[in-house]
Amino acid sequence: MDSADTPDRRSAGFKNRTRIDDARKRVLDAVTPHDRTERLALIPADGRALAERVASPRAVPDYDRAAMDGWAVRAADTFGSSDRSPGVLRVADGDAQSSPETAVADGTAVRVHTGSELPDGADAVVMIEHAERVGGDLEVFDAVTEGENVAPVGEDVSEGQPLFDPGHQLRPSDLGLLKSVGVDRVTAYERPTVGVIPTGEELVQSDPAPGEVVETNGLTVSQLVERWGGLPTYRNVVTDDASALRAAVQRDLTKDIVVTTGGSSVGERDLIPEVVDDLGEVLVHGVALKPGHPVALGVVDETPIVMLPGYPVAAIVNAMQFLRPLVKHMGHLPDDPPPTVRAQLARKIPSEPGVRTFARVELDHSAAGGETDDALPTATPTRASGSGVLSSVALADGWVAVPEGREGYDAGETVAVERWEWSA
Repeated sequence: MDSADTPDRRSAGFKNRTRIDDARKRVLDAVTPHDRTERLALIPADGRALAERVASPRAVPDYDRAAMDGWAVRAADTFGSSDRSPGVLRVADGDAQSSPETAVADGTAVRVHTGSELPDGADAVVMIEHAERVGGDLEVFDAVTEGENVAPVGEDVSEGQPLFDPGHQLRPSDLGLLKSVGVDRVTAYERPTVGVIPTGEELVQSDPAPGEVVETNGLTVSQLVERWGGLPTYRNVVTDDASALRAAVQRDLTKDIVVTTGGSSVGERDLIPEVVDDLGEVLVHGVALKPGHPVALGVVDETPIVMLPGYPVAAIVNAMQFLRPLVKHMGHLPDDPPPTVRAQLARKIPSEPGVRTFARVELDHSAAGGETDDALPTATPTRASGSGVLSSVALADGWVAVPEGREGYDAGETVAVERWEWSA
């Protein structure tokens, strides 16, 4: 991009910050999901997005089966049976499990177990507790109707029934259903690849000396990407040098997404936005959210670049707002909102008008389930509010997102606590 067309970020600062929704839409609209697919067995397909429609190749069950332990009968033979006047049927030799060829003739009963194939001639099952065998006879104390206690062909799934459309994210229950209908492999989209590049000459992996900081953002972001359905590559720390940063970004342009941590603001060592703008285009630099407004979003050779701030809390907040939607988008996965819990606010949460504030809170469930059924847990904002205090996120139960149109929430208000770390 021509530098003459771009204002000096260091002098301009972040006077004009883009709203979260606009920033997210801008980067999502600039990229296209990949179209790579692979055939997978069921277990590794868990959590993946289907690339093809799946229909059932067979009915489940594919035979009429007993839905209860009991006796297979012809329903008409039990009409009028009651405790006072039990019906009497002759017990046929064998049972449906050990002698599947055993049939039910007029006035006879055959022993069946739950899941047994219903013998020929039978159209109902008398529950075992509603009958008693006496020698070679069976006394029936409750009449049954045709089809009672019987699972008919296709009761669960019919042959040819559509099960899942492309884009459906497979869950464990889906895998069980697929196995039950005889599907053992599916075609799914490959997991989107993400290059995770921590930056900063002060970062070390352990045993920091004065002036050094243990690198945590790359680790945290990599594991979040894994949880969100992506395939992260956690790179070594890159120092604050334009040439080194440029080479690191170019190396990972083979990935579906590149994310950097640190160096996204407007200080002397905040070089990554300029590097990305030189290679491609910075779409957004500075977003109206707190903590973490110095985030930047760009595109290089059709690869989205997410430039997260270096403060750990700011990095996590922005990863949720921008990296997670990109991972879902690129992998054809649904971008469902995180689960929320309604809670009563213990203390006021202040917020700047026009800025979406993410306030970390701890939940106290001791008040819930009290004298009234609608008692809510209490949400208490954490004392530590700085964007560099990682423990304020790790030890919190979620956060409250104060919308741009509010100047905070007052104590006692009912708020939605986003359990963002429990989302996938």
